[in-house]
Amino acid sequence: MDVERVRSDFPILRKGLIYLDSAASSLTPEPVLSKMLEFYREYRANVERGVHRLSVRATEEFEAARREVAGLIGASPEEIVFTKNTTEALNLVAAGREWGRGENVVTTLLEHHSNLLPWRRPGVEVRVVRPDREGRLDPGEFERAVDDRTGVVALTHLSNVLGTLSPVEEVAEIASEHGAWLVVDGAQSVPHREVDVRRLGCTFLAFSGHKMLGPTGVGVLYGRREELGRLSPLCPGGGTVREVTSGGHEFLEPPARLEGGTPPIAEAVGLGEAVRYLKSVGLESIRRHEEALTRRMLEELWELEGLEVYGTPPEEERGGIVSFNVEGMDPHEVASLLDTSAGVLVRSGHHCAMPLHLELLGRPQGSVRASLYLYNTAEEVERFLEAVGEIARSLR
Repeated sequence: MDVERVRSDFPILRKGLIYLDSAASSLTPEPVLSKMLEFYREYRANVERGVHRLSVRATEEFEAARREVAGLIGASPEEIVFTKNTTEALNLVAAGREWGRGENVVTTLLEHHSNLLPWRRPGVEVRVVRPDREGRLDPGEFERAVDDRTGVVALTHLSNVLGTLSPVEEVAEIASEHGAWLVVDGAQSVPHREVDVRRLGCTFLAFSGHKMLGPTGVGVLYGRREELGRLSPLCPGGGTVREVTSGGHEFLEPPARLEGGTPPIAEAVGLGEAVRYLKSVGLESIRRHEEALTRRMLEELWELEGLEVYGTPPEEERGGIVSFNVEGMDPHEVASLLDTSAGVLVRSGHHCAMPLHLELLGRPQGSVRASLYLYNTAEEVERFLEAVGEIARSLR
């Protein structure tokens, strides 16, 4: 992968800053911005229901983006629903499902709040599977937690704090044996590695455009065609119905019935272009690039005195997310020092995963998180390591 060629598409990197916060939100390349401006400059109109030329063109581009997204994850276009973000996609499933009396949800301690809070519904028991200290999930724990009253098994594909991968395919088999939906949070996996929903065996998969080189304000819910049809619209209204009378209405088939109102057209078009960009670079190349940088980062941090590093050791497969704490310092203080002293931008706090920090790591103050993407370089990792080392040594 030609990293310098990739970096030339991100003018913000010319500021000399080292951006290690892609798990929160990635940067956006020029081709994506150009595609969004193309919409506003050339065919700015609403989609789906207009017959004039601008509306027809806008609809064509909007649906082309849907096809690009579907192709990225091995789905069919009619199984792709555009949402605002991962959070809305997960809530669409939780609120749209018809819950039975006495049902339960099985989730994990690794989850982002967005894959935990939506399942806390009246009359629904939430069971939480705990990983080991390094964040590994044991499929045997799911076998013990899932039963015939389980309606949903919800888990992250890749932890946004520890970078650990979940055994999704094994859990999919367990969920299927009990007739439960498997809902996967793919916000941290889809942007960084090849994901095929058929191979994963998930019922639903949610992810966000802003973490995969796309704009903010657009996300995706993939759902198996037959299960999407069982969801009630979260936002019924314009564009969701086939017929309306003063006394009733008939909804359209998905995805239209789940995309109420004017959708994020420019954002969806931009997301489609982001998918094309990722495909042109190659998801496998991106994964290998991130793995090499992550391994180097972990090997050095693991040896630094005064640091506590979380997740699995360097030799195990994991995503490009590294969280740690410097002994005796608040994570926000560390993040601020990295910015002001070395121009290194990282995230600090709970990363919307308070149960993980409180109950697994025992760190109520949160952690410092460095997250990598295709535009990061080996030189940037070395500068980051040098800056962290200086902070740790200053406290001895």
